[in-house]
Amino acid sequence: MRNKKNEFPAWIKTAVGLALGLTGFLIPLLVHFDGLSFAGHLTLGIFLIAASFWMLEPIPIYSTSMLVIFLQIVLLSSQGPLYNNASLTPATVQTVEGEAQQWLVPESAVRDGSVWLYQGTNRSERVAVEIIASADGFTRVQSETLGDGTSIVSDAGNRLVGYTPANYTTFLGTLANPIIILFLGGFMLAAAAVKYNLDKNLTSVLLKPFGSKPMFIILGLMLVTAVLSAFMSNTATTAMMMTVAIPIALQVSKEDKFRIMLALSIPIAANLGGMATPIGTPPNAIVISALNQQGLGIAFGTWMMIAVPLVIVLLMVAWGLMRILYPPTLTEFKLKLDSSFDRSIKAKFMYGVFALTVLLWVTEAQHGIPSGMVAFLPVMALTVSSVLEKEDIRNLPWEVLWLVAGGISLGLSMENTGLAVWLVSSISWDVLPQILLLLVFGFVALMLSNFLSNTVTATLLIPLAVSMATSGIAGEGFSLVISAVMIGMACNMAMLLPISTPPNAIAMSTGYIKTGDMVKIGSIIGILGLFIALFFAVFFWPLFLL
Repeated sequence: MRNKKNEFPAWIKTAVGLALGLTGFLIPLLVHFDGLSFAGHLTLGIFLIAASFWMLEPIPIYSTSMLVIFLQIVLLSSQGPLYNNASLTPATVQTVEGEAQQWLVPESAVRDGSVWLYQGTNRSERVAVEIIASADGFTRVQSETLGDGTSIVSDAGNRLVGYTPANYTTFLGTLANPIIILFLGGFMLAAAAVKYNLDKNLTSVLLKPFGSKPMFIILGLMLVTAVLSAFMSNTATTAMMMTVAIPIALQVSKEDKFRIMLALSIPIAANLGGMATPIGTPPNAIVISALNQQGLGIAFGTWMMIAVPLVIVLLMVAWGLMRILYPPTLTEFKLKLDSSFDRSIKAKFMYGVFALTVLLWVTEAQHGIPSGMVAFLPVMALTVSSVLEKEDIRNLPWEVLWLVAGGISLGLSMENTGLAVWLVSSISWDVLPQILLLLVFGFVALMLSNFLSNTVTATLLIPLAVSMATSGIAGEGFSLVISAVMIGMACNMAMLLPISTPPNAIAMSTGYIKTGDMVKIGSIIGILGLFIALFFAVFFWPLFLL
C-alpha cells in the first residue's frame, strides 16, 4: 500500500494546502508590486492559489481548474464587477485659466509622476507630467502632451492601466480550446481501441523486440514515444501510446509500482522527444524563426545533431530515475493476448479511423491541417458510426479536460495582464556572466513553462535574448544562438504538474499516478536536465553553432 505510517494525516495536508493557497491569493491584493498592473496583481493571486492547490491537492486538481476559471470570470472579465461599472469611465483634462500647458486632473489619475491617456476599452499610454499642486481632489500638472478634453484613466485602483479586460466567454471558451478537442479525440480513440482489443494487439507488435523484462518494456515504450514525438504532436503521441500502455497496466497488480512507471514514462518521453527536431514542438520553431530574423539560421540536420544526443541522455537519466524511485515488484512480464484482431464491421471501421487520424497527425507538417482539427475526425466518426455508444462516452475521463482548461485559462491571463512579462523583467539579466546567464535563462524558462504554455514562455524569453544581443548589454561573450537554444530546450523540460503539459494531463487521466509522483520525477528531471543542457551548451553545442 502507498499510505505509510510516517505520512502526515490527510486533514493536515488539506489544511496546509488551503492555508497556503488562500494566503497566496491575498498577498497580491494587500501588497503593491511596482511595475505590475492592477489586473496583474489579481492574476498573481489566482496564480498563487492555483499553484498551491495543484501541488498540494487540498481539493481535487480539476476542481482547482474550475476555481481558476471562475475567479477569472469574476475578477478579470469585462462583465465582472471590477470591470463593469461606472467607475471605469475615463475622465477628461480641464484647462487651468491663464496658464499655458497646465491642466487640472483628478488626483486618482496621477500615479508615480505620470497619467495614463485613455485609448479605448482598456488600452492606455503612459505620459510623464510635472506636478504643480494638489487641492480639492484635483492635481494641477504641466505637460506638452495633454490638451483640454483629453481622456485619461482616473479610476481609483487604476484598473484600466495595462490590461484589456477579456469577455467572459474567453475564459469559458478554454473548455473547447483546440487542445481540449485534441485530448477528446485521443480519449475516444483510446476508448475504441480498448473496446475492440486493438490496444492489446498493438502492445504485442510494438513491444515484442524488447523482451519480457519490465525495465526493458519501459525503455521500449519511451524510445517509441520519443521517436514519434520528434515528428508529431506530443499530445497526439501520448494519446496514441497510452492505448499501448493501459492494457499492460491492467495486467499488473495495483500495488506494483510498475503501473506508476508505465503512466509516467510516456509523457516524459513525449516531452523530451519533442526537443529532437525543429518541428517537434513550437518552442523549437520559435527559436529557429527568431534566429533566422537575425541572420543566424540553424539547419534541420544541425538541430538534430545538437538535440538528439541531449534527448538520448535525458531519456536514459529519466529511465534510471524511475527505476530508483519506482522499482517494479515483478521480475518478468508476459503479454496476455486473449483475442486476435476483431474482424467485425465496426472494428474494421474503427481501424480505418484510427489509422487515418494517426497518419494525419504524423504528416501535419506536410498538409498543414492542425492536429486539433484532425482530432475532431474520430470524435465525429466514432459516434456517428456507433463504434462508441452512450455508455462509452460517459466513461471518458472528462475531469482531465477540465484540468487542462484551467491551465490554458491561467496562461491567457498571465500573458494578457502583463504578469508573465513582469516576472521575466524582474531579473537583472545584464549583470550575469555568460554561464550563469544560460542557467538563469533555462531556470526561468523551466519554471514559467510549468504554468504557461511552453510556446508562450519561448515567445516571452526569446525576444529578450535577442534584445540583449543586439543592444550589447550582455557583453562580448554572449552567444545569442546558444542562449536561444538553451531557452527552447528548457521550455520542453517542464513537466512538474499535470497542467504543465498536455501529455502530463493525459497520464493523470489513467488514475495510476498522483500529483506528488509527477512533482517528484518532474522536478528532478527538470533540475538535472538544466545542468546537463548547460554542459552541452558549454562543451558540445559550440562545435556546431559557433
